[in-house]
Amino acid sequence: MSETATTAVEAPFEYGSTIVISVNVSDFDQAIDWYSKALGFELEYRLDQYKWCEMRTPHPNINVGLGESEEVKNGGTVPTWTVKDIDAARSHLESVGARFDGDTYQIEDMVKLVTFYDPDGNAWMLAQGLQPQD
Repeated sequence: MSETATTAVEAPFEYGSTIVISVNVSDFDQAIDWYSKALGFELEYRLDQYKWCEMRTPHPNINVGLGESEEVKNGGTVPTWTVKDIDAARSHLESVGARFDGDTYQIEDMVKLVTFYDPDGNAWMLAQGLQPQD
């Protein structure tokens, strides 16, 4: 991977401190269970009357919001999670039944990548950098 940026990006407006990645799901309770078991996310809160929740990820200030929808539309954004050992991560996800888009592949000596899907077909990606970290 490339060098880490050391200067802040100048934004056209002030951002808050949390990023929420919203994901449409077809079965609210099943999705909460899957994201807990498959990715280790923890339920932060749930609003059953709206079929909405937010789950904490291992990254501070990045949450995944799950919202039940009658029609789940897949595509568009593919959140990518960096991991230290992509083979171990893939093995775990396979053990909980995650479906993958082919084999893990490598881009030169830079990164290994693999795409997988949640039970509703939403795409997620894992990336393992191959260059030594500072």
